[in-house]
Amino acid sequence: MSIPYSRFIPNITPCGQTRREALWQVGGGFAGLALADLLARDGVFSKTARGAETSLHPLAPRVSQFPAKAKHVVFLFMNGGPSQVDTFDPKPELTRLHGTPYQPKDGLQVGSNGRPVGRLMGTPFSFQHYGQSGLEISSLFPHLSQFADDLCVIRSMYGDTFAHASGCLQMNTGAITIGKPSLGSWLSYGLGCETQNLPSFVVMTDPRGGPIGSASNWTAGYMPAAYQGTLFRSVGSPLLDLSTPEGVTPGMQRRTLDLLNSLNQQHLADRPGESELAARIQTYELAYQMQTTATDLVDLDQESEQTRQMYGLHDKRTADFGRKCLITRRLLEQGVRFVQLYSGGGHIEDTWDGHTDCVTNHKTHAGETDQPIAALITDLKRTGLWDETLLVWGGEFGRTPTSEGIDKPGRDHDWHGFSMWLAGAGVKGGQAVGATDELGFKAVENRCHISDLHATILHLMGLDHLSLSYLYQGLEQRLTGVEGKNRVIREVLA
Repeated sequence: MSIPYSRFIPNITPCGQTRREALWQVGGGFAGLALADLLARDGVFSKTARGAETSLHPLAPRVSQFPAKAKHVVFLFMNGGPSQVDTFDPKPELTRLHGTPYQPKDGLQVGSNGRPVGRLMGTPFSFQHYGQSGLEISSLFPHLSQFADDLCVIRSMYGDTFAHASGCLQMNTGAITIGKPSLGSWLSYGLGCETQNLPSFVVMTDPRGGPIGSASNWTAGYMPAAYQGTLFRSVGSPLLDLSTPEGVTPGMQRRTLDLLNSLNQQHLADRPGESELAARIQTYELAYQMQTTATDLVDLDQESEQTRQMYGLHDKRTADFGRKCLITRRLLEQGVRFVQLYSGGGHIEDTWDGHTDCVTNHKTHAGETDQPIAALITDLKRTGLWDETLLVWGGEFGRTPTSEGIDKPGRDHDWHGFSMWLAGAGVKGGQAVGATDELGFKAVENRCHISDLHATILHLMGLDHLSLSYLYQGLEQRLTGVEGKNRVIREVLA
């Protein structure tokens, strides 16, 4: 007959533990319940990582991790890389040294892809002080400059790549490689959507083409497909194949979708946790709702003539971006979380990529966007959306203070230092944050990495970039990277 092991060790219970160990574990458990209750009351658990989303309604509205004014973001993406020294970063010393050879500092070389390096080139545009703040803005923006006291210009941005494709990816997803969720996807994941009839994340590209990398810039990456950006067209039907097939009545379509949803729910019940399947199910219903809502949104004939004039819809130069800005206001009114508008499409001179003639290039693209952006700001203030909307303006990088070739008016890529601006909800306007060197080439004061910008945008939306994460491949992935080295740019905050 075998003798139980517990007979040889004093105070061992039948479960294999001493009485003292058993009491310690039970007591610790009860104490843990009390601690969990106290932490929950303090809101600690609302700030933790959300983990992989498994809800049947992945875009259901969610409470922000902490109170914030901003509820929506409009990212005005100037595709191609606008020149900081010609827009928002005046450099008198560069003007003084115009035409002289560039002397490299800190071992930094100007030029990318083997392009020729010319001489220092001052801006041909004048800078003036605007508003009570006296913020200096280029003559390229006569309309936008009237809102100088609302703009917070970050003059010390920098990134990690000189190429357009990887630069756009980094500005949109935080990484220079394909496959990471975009900023709009992170916001949709963290906050959900306030409308059931439209996507949470809408993208409108330039009619001349989209950015290099295309849909990789608004992908949901390893997140469920429900969080990816939906591409809208600014003219005609906003989405292809949105119309009901001929001969199908609304009642017939509704009954078909109800049957399909019932079958899908049964299929999902046997596969709990399949977030991709849940996203597909929701997509069918969203597409049905959008057949009416999205079509009405792009019908700008409903707007007054004064509004259409304000956005520049009657001017061929401003009509396209004006339509996109006006549609943006209407999307925000419906509760869309994130809208991204692209200025410039295709390559080189069709974008802000002024290699050949940066002067003419920037006159063209600033002329297409200046009035519509100012109109959008005016309209947001009129409708009350200004107090809950964050505007972000910028491209994937900036441009060099040198010409590209001798006596050529073009500028090459500059990822060492460039400018972007934020405005709207939660932003302290009428100021410039950080600085580049005396020539405008490298960020030297209060340097702000692209991931710092992302952390700041998330913060303004009530999300902590360190705790907003998504479990993938065994890591708590973040928009700002798993290292946690980036920061919120506190000077931006109101």
